[in-house]
Order: sequence, then C-alpha cells, then structure tokens
Amino acid sequence: MILCMMREFILENGIKTCIKQNENTPRVALTLNISINEPETFAGEYSLMNRLLLKGTKKYSSEEIANILDENAIELYTEMKSDYIRYRFVCLNEDFQKALSMLTDIVLNSTFDEFDKEKVKMKGELMAELDSAKVKASDMFTKTIYKNHYYGHTYTSIIEEVDNVKKEDVVSAYKRILETGRKTIALVGDVDVEDRLNETLGQLPRSTENTSVVTVPSIEKREYAEIIKEDANQAQIFQGWIVPTLGSEDYPAIMLLNIILGASGLSSRLFLELREKKGLAYTVRTSYETLEKSAVFSIYIGTEPSNIQTSIDGFKVEIDKIKEVPISEEELHNAKNNLLGKLQFLSETNSQQANIMAYYSIMGRPFSYRQRLVEKIKNVTVSEIQNCAKKYFTDKYALTILKP
Repeated sequence: MILCMMREFILENGIKTCIKQNENTPRVALTLNISINEPETFAGEYSLMNRLLLKGTKKYSSEEIANILDENAIELYTEMKSDYIRYRFVCLNEDFQKALSMLTDIVLNSTFDEFDKEKVKMKGELMAELDSAKVKASDMFTKTIYKNHYYGHTYTSIIEEVDNVKKEDVVSAYKRILETGRKTIALVGDVDVEDRLNETLGQLPRSTENTSVVTVPSIEKREYAEIIKEDANQAQIFQGWIVPTLGSEDYPAIMLLNIILGASGLSSRLFLELREKKGLAYTVRTSYETLEKSAVFSIYIGTEPSNIQTSIDGFKVEIDKIKEVPISEEELHNAKNNLLGKLQFLSETNSQQANIMAYYSIMGRPFSYRQRLVEKIKNVTVSEIQNCAKKYFTDKYALTILKP
C-alpha cells in the first residue's frame, strides 16, 4: 500500500513548494516552474534559450552534463512553454541529491554555449516539421487565431525572425526571467528534504509576484487563412474559438464539451457524424488548449479536398445541435466518466503528479487544485453545457484550410 501526504511551505527565497510523499516508491520526481512575464522580442528567442540550457554550465560542458545524467540514470529536461519555463527530473531516491545539484547548476550557471550551432539546428528541425501538411495547417491556424500576439509565435514565425536573435539577447532575457519570475516547486516521492531544497534551489533569485505584461488576446471577427500545398493529398481544416482558460467558472464545462464533441474518440459526436455516418475523414477531433491569458477550443479534420465545404457544414451542424438541443443526462454522465478517467490516467506516476501540481501552481491555482477540479466536473449540469456552447461558439472564430 502506498501512503500519500502533501506538505506545503515556502523556501527562504520565497518559492512556493509542495512535497507529496508517496511512500515505498523507488523514484522521486521534481518539477520547477518559472513564470514568463513579458513577450519575447523576436519569435524563437525563448525556444532557443530552452535548447541551450543543457549545453553547458560554468562547471560542466554539455558532454559532461550528458555523461553525469546517464551514469546516474537521471532523466532531466527543460521545456519552454508560452507562460513559463519548466525544469524537471526523475531519479532513484538515492540519486536525488546529485540530480538536485545538477538542476541547480543548470538553472543558475548555464553559459548558452553552442548558440550559432543550435540556431541552425533548430531552424532545420522546424522546417522538417513543416513538411507535414497537418503541422503546416496547425501553424497557420495558431498564427491566425492569435494574430499579432505573442501566443501566435509559431514554427513559421520562428523561422522568419530567429536570425534577429543574438546570444546576448538570450542571456539578457534569461536573466530577466530568473530575476523577475514567480517560481514554484513540486516534489513527489518517498523523500522529505526541505533543508536540501533551501541549500540548492533556495539559491535562486527571490520568487516575485510581478504581474505579467502579456496582454489578453481576443478575436473580434471571423478570421480566414488558406494555404495551397501542391503535394498535399488531403485537405486540412482547423476551426477554433478563443474561450476561457484554467480557473474560469466555465472551465469544467468546456472540458466536458471537448469530450462530448470530439476528444473521446469513437464515441464523440463529430467522429460518429462526420466519419462513421458520412465517411468524410479518418481523423476528426476537438482540442481545448489552455494558456495563462486565454485558451483555444478547436476542431480539426483531415479530408478529401472535395469534402471541404461538407466538413465545415458538418462542424456547424454539430455546434448548432449542442447549442439548441440539451444533451441527455446519460451522455453527460459518460463524458464525466471519460474525463475523470483521463485525469486519473495522467496523474499515476510521481513524475506526472509533480508536473501537474507545479502547473496548477504556476497558473495561480493551489497545488491540490486537481481534487477541487474533480468535484467541479462532477457537478456540471446539462444546462451549463448548453449555456457554454451558446456563449462561446459564436461567429468570431478562426478558420484555416490547407488544400492542394
């Protein structure tokens, strides 16, 4: 039997920290998030920064870092999100001190070496990704719905602008993030190491509550973008709306709308209507992607070019149906079970739990927000689903089509 308890405290430098003790688990996971309070100057500045964080510190070269991590079976990653940098590691309990020391060194002493080499490599990888018709359409969709906004810095934006980024820009931007960012730590495993955290990550610049200057994006009218890709075999269609994000009163209902319309696979409405009944596509789905200042609810389909308008009409039929006809209690019950099952599946390991706890915290929620969210999901009503559909599925949306 695994016994669990959570303990929250604040490090000497003001970092909100939570330790969740999962007894008798052999591996410990830690996630550190640092908020980003201002947009990057050029698209790609932050992505390049992230790629360089493991390329050497004042103490170790990139090869030495890789060897130390490999020899001690430490999985250590950095990830750049739109609203924060995430550092995380997983290791055996006995190697925790080594992993913590390596993480602290990387956060505080990265030299951002191999700058030019990594810039060229990143551009090549992004261009290769954009060979995919779906990725290319998704890229254009994000640029369209987040037009003239930092959140719209996509692969193509990075390729266009990253040559303007100099090493000193990345170093300066990282210093600002480190000094002004709000910081949060979640640690999950069979350890309780407050003193060690203060000795290591407690050396970071003080966590602040500086308000982000990233603006709240909006879409004022229907936005349309089209891409002609001569070698495309299929049309790729994305349609989406800007909707409330994590923490909103409507957040649980929008999560359930996502499940009902297209995120529950074979049982979702769009799958049943557009694929099973009409044979329009192999893939049709919805997604609900949350950021700090907003979120996007989108529908995607890959279909024959001759079926473009039929597919768009099919989207409208299903959207109108859920706005006009209350769903059944049974469909809502099934959607809740599906969503709660996914939430449970995505929080089984120590690493998953540390990530989600730190994510909730950096987004301004309690570390334990998942428990509160589960109760909110259980209490969503049929009328709340319908009201959300009416409120957010308006004629102010982005539509992107890639076709041959």
